[in-house]
Amino acid sequence: MKKILVITLLLSQISLIAQDYKFGKVSKEELKEKFYPLDSTADAAYLYKKEYVMFQYDGTLGWTVVKSVHERIKLYTLKDIEFATEKVSLYQNRGNKETLVGLKATTYNLEGSKIVKTKLKSKDVFKESLTESYILEKFTMPNLKKGSIIEWKYKKVSPFYYYIDDIEFQSTIPIKNLEVKVRIPEYFFFKNHYKGHLGKYFKQGKVGRSIKYSYREQSNKRRLKTTSYTETVDLNENTFEIREKDIQPLDDKEPFVYNVNQYQAGAKFELSYVKFPNSPIKYYSTSWGKVSKQIFKSSLFGREIIKNKYYDNDLQNLLKSTNSDLEKVALIFNFVKFRMKWNGKYGKYTDKGVVKAYKEKVGNVADINLILISMLRSAGLNSNPVLVSSKGNGIPLFPTLDGFDYVISMVEFPSGGYVLLDATEPYSPPNILPARALNWNGRKVTKEGISSWVRLDAPSHALEENNLIVKVSEDLMLHGMIRTKYSNLNALNYRKRYNHVKDDNVLSKIEEDYNIEVDNFKVENKVNLGKPIVRSIKFSSENFVEGINGKLYIEPLLFLTQYNNPFKLKSRNFPVDFATPWKDRNIVSIQIPKGYKVEKLPESIFISLPNNLAAFKYDIIQKGSKINTVSTLQFNKAKIIPENYNNLKEFYSQLVKKQSEKIVLVKM
Repeated sequence: MKKILVITLLLSQISLIAQDYKFGKVSKEELKEKFYPLDSTADAAYLYKKEYVMFQYDGTLGWTVVKSVHERIKLYTLKDIEFATEKVSLYQNRGNKETLVGLKATTYNLEGSKIVKTKLKSKDVFKESLTESYILEKFTMPNLKKGSIIEWKYKKVSPFYYYIDDIEFQSTIPIKNLEVKVRIPEYFFFKNHYKGHLGKYFKQGKVGRSIKYSYREQSNKRRLKTTSYTETVDLNENTFEIREKDIQPLDDKEPFVYNVNQYQAGAKFELSYVKFPNSPIKYYSTSWGKVSKQIFKSSLFGREIIKNKYYDNDLQNLLKSTNSDLEKVALIFNFVKFRMKWNGKYGKYTDKGVVKAYKEKVGNVADINLILISMLRSAGLNSNPVLVSSKGNGIPLFPTLDGFDYVISMVEFPSGGYVLLDATEPYSPPNILPARALNWNGRKVTKEGISSWVRLDAPSHALEENNLIVKVSEDLMLHGMIRTKYSNLNALNYRKRYNHVKDDNVLSKIEEDYNIEVDNFKVENKVNLGKPIVRSIKFSSENFVEGINGKLYIEPLLFLTQYNNPFKLKSRNFPVDFATPWKDRNIVSIQIPKGYKVEKLPESIFISLPNNLAAFKYDIIQKGSKINTVSTLQFNKAKIIPENYNNLKEFYSQLVKKQSEKIVLVKM
């Protein structure tokens, strides 16, 4: 006898939405509110933020995860206008895809004593293809004004029941009321991991749920007969709930943070295993090794590396005059960098596929760097992909396929050395990756499917070195020359920022930043990536010598002085991210004007942070008619953890105070 089961779920009606926050019921009091009561400096706030995640079953579609979203935001000013745009990432794979349904969105304004509603039109909802696997559906609210309230609700339906979107408890604007509820049937065993430093956690529990299922039985007697039956089974659901008020924002206004969203308080769910009735356990928890192997086996990854016919002639012409491995790496790397144009899209999987991308000369990160790896292998080099989690993707807390969203190339030499290459960045030399890829460790995957961790840190500090020589004329004008050298990541960033900018615009920025008038300007090695950028400027200025009662006051570093401490928070719950270790060295020589002598010089100083994190050395001496100052600031770690923030803030306070001390000259 054959039994066919069709399961139908009977869900109890549960409402998380309080009456005050029923969609469309915005009050005049909310619209009249001029500022957020708990923070008058807030430019926007969530009045209500609700998310409800549940599992549904359909006899045809099977299990789906449904995420219901309802958000109401008050715009006190128009500075945080980005919160008026909602972006929903939708995944698709092998014919299955996530969908956005039931979208309603309205902008509310108070005009006189009347509430005016402006509804979002369907034509203003746009879809954008991010990769072959991801679609971005987005919309921007209409009729935005100072004091507007915007509100939307929708459902995201996903057939990928093994994945629950990350839950956010915090934003970069305040949240007045937060409600989150996740209900997971007992068949699905998820681990949940918390992130951030807010100290908010789910209240966990269990609730009962009824399942009605139907099945048919077929008999094999003289006449085939099918009989339908219906039965009901009870099961439990694990619930995860949080209800909070007045959640403080994560301050993102301080410098040196690449993507503040990865530090917002929230929770991640990881599926461990599934156990359906009368079925064996199916495990999903894995290791980074298994994740790496699974990615490598994908037709959009490993198989793309094997393809090589499409570039065969180009490669032969490129390598016909060399047998050196180092020269092969350089030639192939430069060829791919300057043939291919990066379309700005990340991805560990190819978007167009390497053959089409090569032909069209444009592609995503995987398209370009898998072409590079394939060409390097065809040239007889030991090249393997290195999977990376970009800075925007955050640091993965546990092994998942989503832990990586970027791929670069690694070439290992028989001598034992290696280089890391990213051909998406035209100005990236070997072993100097762009900042977007400098995050945590990468995972090398070999042809045999063996994987291991690889350090992504730059081998050398990003260096900026300034040599400044000046004279002070009788009318207190400053005349001088500054020579600046940028090396490693600083050189990459300079080329990326200025190589396509007209000289006149560069000069204008220099004059504005330094408060000087440029008389002559020259930049060397703009396209020679093997050498540092060297910039020479001849200038004059009337702004750096102050004459009072016959005395002259001069800051020893002139326009290189650091006037402000960039770190101002009482505490910081996310790291200070410099992207790479770095070093700034300033050497300044000031010619004492005729008729003057030194009355006072600032004292030299040396300060440091614990565990060799950073050091600041400041030496100032007089040699004959010149005053020479050498200031060196060096950070030996790319990231400073929150526990060291107060030390860092005090470190910079002393630095700023010391650099602000003046040389005092008096008439002889």
